[in-house]
Parts: sequence; structure tokens; C-alpha cells
Amino acid sequence: MQQTVVDHIDQAAEDVVSLVLRGPTGPLAPWEPGAHIDVALPNWLTRQYSLCGDPADRDAYRIAIRHDPLTRGGSEYIHRFLRRGRTLDVSLPRNHFPLVSAPEYLFVAGGIGITSVMPMLRAAVASGTPASLLYVGRSKASMPFADELTSRYGDRVRVVATDQEGRPDLAALGSMLPPRALVYCCGPASMLDAAKAAFPAERLRMERFHAVPRQFVPNTEFEAVCARSGQTVRVPADESLLDALTHAGRPVVAGCREGICGSCELTVLDGDPEHRDDIGASAGRMYACVSRASSPRLVLDL
Repeated sequence: MQQTVVDHIDQAAEDVVSLVLRGPTGPLAPWEPGAHIDVALPNWLTRQYSLCGDPADRDAYRIAIRHDPLTRGGSEYIHRFLRRGRTLDVSLPRNHFPLVSAPEYLFVAGGIGITSVMPMLRAAVASGTPASLLYVGRSKASMPFADELTSRYGDRVRVVATDQEGRPDLAALGSMLPPRALVYCCGPASMLDAAKAAFPAERLRMERFHAVPRQFVPNTEFEAVCARSGQTVRVPADESLLDALTHAGRPVVAGCREGICGSCELTVLDGDPEHRDDIGASAGRMYACVSRASSPRLVLDL
């Protein structure tokens, strides 16, 4: 973890605040476009937010948070109680949505999804790569950083407020997509579904706010062996690996509990994990919040 201090809290749009988190003792860990951090809040919640500032600025991180009263209380705390000068612990940046090299880019963002896309557009323009952004929101007042983006990038950016213009035609945009362009899309599920229908799958990269509902085989009980301590933890069919480890005194840092943030990643030394995440765990890794075992026993680096 890294210690930061809340340096600025600004109103970025209706129900959206922007935070600048400064490193009080020196440079913060480096990051690349698409990365996010876990923020440990004083109300005992940990939440994930995309970094939306300049990766070249090692002195501070910028994030933006939309107030959603129907969630578990992270945005509520930030909007109502967080104040400038507060110390916050944040994780090292993680990136499950990296910007890969391409001859041209189309970025599509919906609402708060603009946060992960902004640094990508910055990097593409800085490298001289042709790039454009379609930024869609409910209304102009609800869209954070819209004026900043249009003033910086001019006609590379198209801002669409659906209360005035309706939803843009992604299918028409897909029909005009240059043959080697990559599309990066982050936004609500309806936008991602439209993007999947409009753009070739091999050239589309997406980041979701929430996990996609899927069906899995029924849960079965298994054992998790903590290799470093020698402890064996029984994981019942009605309990997650994450919760079983916590109850056994082997807590794992966790954030989303949906398999989309990667904060609860574990190293698997033996056994066959059953991956249920939306990230795509690499070989020898698994996410304890949602994934289970397809073998009777897993050996974990714990």
C-alpha cells in the first residue's frame, strides 16, 4: 500500500467529484493508461477507481467518483464525509485494461467510464497516433471532464448528451471503422452490448463496471491448503474461498467481490482452479472472491 493525502476535491459534474491524491513523502508508483487503484476508505470499505490523470505526474493520482446511493457506501462516504487533508492508503496500480499499440484508435466512453479512457486518449495523441473519442452521457451537466476534453483535443472529441441528441448509432460508426483501428470502450452494460454488436470482436477492448451474469456448475466443497502456514481451510459449497479464508484467520485483501478488480488475486501452487472472474486470470493465479476449485484441493501461496 501507498500513503496519500487528499490534496483537492473538486466537483467534476452533477454527482461526480474529482480527487487529487498526493504522495506526502515522495513519488507515487508508476502507472499506465487503463490502470486503477484500490482506495482504503476510513469507513472500512475498499473501493476501486480508474486513474484519470497524467501518468507522467508521479507526484499525484487523480480519480473521479460518481455518487451512487444504491451501492455499498463507498461513494456515499466520499461525497458526504471525505475532506481535503485526509490521509488515504491506496494500492499499487493494477491494469487489466491496457492500451496496446495500434495504428489508430477509437475510444468510446459512457458516463463515469470516461475515467479509464482519458489517459488512453492522452497517450495516443502524445504519440502522434490518430485517435478519436465518442463520449456519451445522460446530459452535459452529468458528464465529468467534458469541457476539459473538448478544449484540449478539439474535434478529436465528440460529446453526445442523450437528453438532447439521443443515443449515437454505434453500428454506423462501426461501418466506418478504419481497417486496423482498435476500439476501447468503457461504460454501462447497454453501451458495451451495443459496442459488441457494432465492432469486430478481435478489435474491441472493453472494461465493465459490473460482472456479467453467468451460469456455473453447482458449487462443491473443497480444501484450500495455505502452503506457507501449513493450514488447511475447508471451503463449504455455500461460502466463497475469500470468506472461508477470512473466517479461518487468513484474510485476503478484496474490493469488488465480483471478479472484476483483481485485488484478491492469489497464487495457485497446485490443484485446478475454476475461474469465474471477468478479468481472465493468468496461469497460476485466481481471484478468491468468485472463483472456486474444480479439484478437491487447492494449494495456495498463503
